Amino acid sequence: EEIMGKKRFIKEYLEPIVIAVLIALFIRAFIVQAFKIPSSSMEPTLQVGDYILVSKFIYGIRIPFTKTKLFQFSKPKRGDILVFIYPKDRSKDFIKRVIGTEGEKVEIIRNKIYINDRLIEDSWGQYDEKSEWSKYFQSKERYGPETIPKDSIFVLGDNRDNSQDSRFWGFVNINEVKGKAFIVYFSLNWDAQSLLHKIRWTRLGKWIR
Repeated sequence: EEIMGKKRFIKEYLEPIVIAVLIALFIRAFIVQAFKIPSSSMEPTLQVGDYILVSKFIYGIRIPFTKTKLFQFSKPKRGDILVFIYPKDRSKDFIKRVIGTEGEKVEIIRNKIYINDRLIEDSWGQYDEKSEWSKYFQSKERYGPETIPKDSIFVLGDNRDNSQDSRFWGFVNINEVKGKAFIVYFSLNWDAQSLLHKIRWTRLGKWIR
């Protein structure tokens, strides 16, 4: 009778928990993963305290602990906002916007972006001359020309005067891309005094573009 009780406990309680954990791990590894925005490098598109979801399968499923991807039906394109492994420190994840893709020539002149010698419409980039970082970033008003290698992308933060990106540390290999950001599911403003005002209600469920 005691053995039967243990079997019933395992079947009714432990099995559903184990299955739920396995499903959650599968979803996190291959389908969708949550991230928190820690810096202002993507403002105003993404704000400090935003909690976002990233689609992990859209560019292919990355086999854990390898650089191999399966079912890679599409590649990152200009305008996509991606989470990727930071090339200078693989323990960190970065989030930036794709500006150039493989084979394209990138040049930046006085904050104007040229792809293959043609000026592109850059509605994403924000510049703040009053920023304390502006003097530091003036050296990056001019970049290139550089041709993006195969299977690589050139990325920038939307907050151009406060973003460590491809201007400083180079290109991102597409095999290092974890996924595409697509929605803000929660957002907190820690500077607000009351709990009611800490939650940025207007940002909940906001599609990322």
